[in-house]
Amino acid sequence: MRRRRYRLSLLAVGSLFVPLLAVALPAGSAHAAEPTASFAKDQDWGTGYGGSYTITNSSTSALNNWTLEFDLPANNSVASLWNATYTTASSHVTVKPPSWQTSIAAGASYSVGFNIAYSGAYAPLKNCKLNGKPCDGSGSTTDTTAPSVPTGLRAALSGTNGAALSWTASTDNVGVTGYDVYDGSAKVATATGASITVTGLSVGSHTFTVVAFDAAGNRSAASASASVTVPNPPTDNQPPTAPGTPTVTATTSSTVALSWAAATDNVGVTAYDVYNGATIARTVTGTSATVDSLAADTSYTFTVKARDAAGNTSPASGAVTARTKPGSTDPGGSTTIGYFTQWSIYARGYSVKQLDTSGSAAKLTYLNYAFANIHPTTKQCFITNHAAGNDSDPNAGDGAGDAWADFGKGWDAGTSVAGTTDTWDQPLAGNFNQLKQLKAKYPNLKIQISIGGWSYSKWFSDAASTDASRKALVSSCIDMYIKGNLPVIDGRGGAGSAAGIFDGIDLDWEWPNSDGHLGNIYKPADKANYTLLAQEFRRQLDALGATTGKHYTLSAFLPADPAKISAGIDVPGLFGAFDFATIQGYDYHGAWETSTNQQSAIKLAAGDPSPANRQFSSEIAISAYVAGGAPKSKLTLGVPFYGRGWTGVPAGSTHGLFQTGTGPAPGTYENGYEDYHKLKDMAASGGYTIYRDPVAGYAYIYNGSVFYTYDDPTEIARKAAWIKSQGLAGAMVWSFDGDTANGELMTALANGLK
Repeated sequence: MRRRRYRLSLLAVGSLFVPLLAVALPAGSAHAAEPTASFAKDQDWGTGYGGSYTITNSSTSALNNWTLEFDLPANNSVASLWNATYTTASSHVTVKPPSWQTSIAAGASYSVGFNIAYSGAYAPLKNCKLNGKPCDGSGSTTDTTAPSVPTGLRAALSGTNGAALSWTASTDNVGVTGYDVYDGSAKVATATGASITVTGLSVGSHTFTVVAFDAAGNRSAASASASVTVPNPPTDNQPPTAPGTPTVTATTSSTVALSWAAATDNVGVTAYDVYNGATIARTVTGTSATVDSLAADTSYTFTVKARDAAGNTSPASGAVTARTKPGSTDPGGSTTIGYFTQWSIYARGYSVKQLDTSGSAAKLTYLNYAFANIHPTTKQCFITNHAAGNDSDPNAGDGAGDAWADFGKGWDAGTSVAGTTDTWDQPLAGNFNQLKQLKAKYPNLKIQISIGGWSYSKWFSDAASTDASRKALVSSCIDMYIKGNLPVIDGRGGAGSAAGIFDGIDLDWEWPNSDGHLGNIYKPADKANYTLLAQEFRRQLDALGATTGKHYTLSAFLPADPAKISAGIDVPGLFGAFDFATIQGYDYHGAWETSTNQQSAIKLAAGDPSPANRQFSSEIAISAYVAGGAPKSKLTLGVPFYGRGWTGVPAGSTHGLFQTGTGPAPGTYENGYEDYHKLKDMAASGGYTIYRDPVAGYAYIYNGSVFYTYDDPTEIARKAAWIKSQGLAGAMVWSFDGDTANGELMTALANGLK
């Protein structure tokens, strides 16, 4: 199962966007010329600038697998780079061709664009080389001489699990660019100088070697080896001290918020277990927690114990008794959540105002704005103007963003929610200002910023990998979106300019410890780190709320595939931090498979020929979370406002169901994908017949060749009834722009959940 959120490339939406295309050049002179790379600087906004290198192949043969290199001045860094891949080693940047442009034909050119961040005064890039030669084409000799072998390698223990390495520098006819450090056969670090400290080593012996390399890619032989042995850590038998007696900081009809003084430990406290009576109700790393899923108007007694890394547990803290408030403030199964996509304002022509005029806004509990991105270098929230690449590119989302849609685009009186025209000098415009106007009209509507999604989840794993990186990511996202401190881009934004728009954060990591978009990073540690990341969001949001008197919500979009749940989702740990979480209720099947099938059935369809591990339904997904300990009161089910389709489908005995197609069905924005309102028009135009499975709960249309599975008002109502029967919190829709102008799917959902 996959979840693909289609994003159109942005065209001419910001001053940083420059067409970067391969173009034919006039024929050169008869003699062979060297390929060159020329630099051009675009807009400079004081803390950064846009630029490009255009590689011109003036030679008579194709330029294959080229390498572009340059050095950054002090206090400069690459904020983003597109139309190529790149790596940095200290201040040295190495650019390689993307998969779609490994060769530049004779007489053609190709441009690589980038944004450079800097502090202080602007300084130009330095030491540009193309395939090891000066970029101006003046080089005439290919460098084939490898650096000398590094000598005198020394290794010593550093801390409890590190090794400090140093060696005598190599020499080279041109210059040594860097050194690759190996632990056995595995490369563990790259250094620019003749020393480095490698950390995070496992217990046992580690044997290191070093290889020098130059700008032309020549590599020395490996140095002689040097070894260190990381000893077993000393046995820690000393438990932490007891935490302070908890203080009740807030209560609702179903929750109690607590805080306490920290415990101390000879090594360090790693976690706190919050007990509701004799049962652990929450485990957190900080000194505050909210215990949920409590009964209304009921007394509970809480204590806290501290734990260290060795598993030693402290005595219990003093006890505190708290009583939940009477009644319930929860919507009781009627929670409605929907995603407004940043890019819907382009080809789809769907604006925030249409949420109002369609009647959908009045039926919403939460609106998630999709999506915020994570910076590939800083691993923090950021906003910029840079179009995402092709979806088949593993680096498509690196450094991408659309600040113009977010807060730059002006709306006039006829297209704005408030019926007013944006002025050129107002600090906030775009979708964000429209959301602000929508909140003013619907004061009970909560708006969250959603981080990640299909195209922007690549760097979640790295950002969640350490305590420091988690804190940095969370702090940056809260500062930018909750506090509203936007960067200034093209005269819009600034400190506090978006304050008060977002009431919470939605985590859309697709997927922890499982594959998602091509090129995504994932690893086994993701499962534990996701819980720690969610707890860090909860801790920092609660800390801010303690100063503002407001509860900031935290939610997530989670996978439906049981294999992905097992691999990356710590159900009890995560749900302790979330206010609610949406379980994927669609993309169970699609045209990435050869056989037609349902994409959003409530129950497993009879006769489904899929292998057992590829049989999906909402019932299967929800049951997996409930069995894992998720409270139904926090579960919402995703509902699609679009369909998945195949073409070249024979009728068989099932009107095209479970038949082999020849490929994806035609789609307006993506083959195999179509919005509901267009599918409705297709069905009404004749030639298609609607078929339903009322037991499994899904529908499809078929015309003898094209097969599309989707949800219409009948199936939405059926799904809403099932959500209520299961005692779930409600439903989420992806996404508003697929609905009709009068919001008929949203109406069917809201009416069904009443």
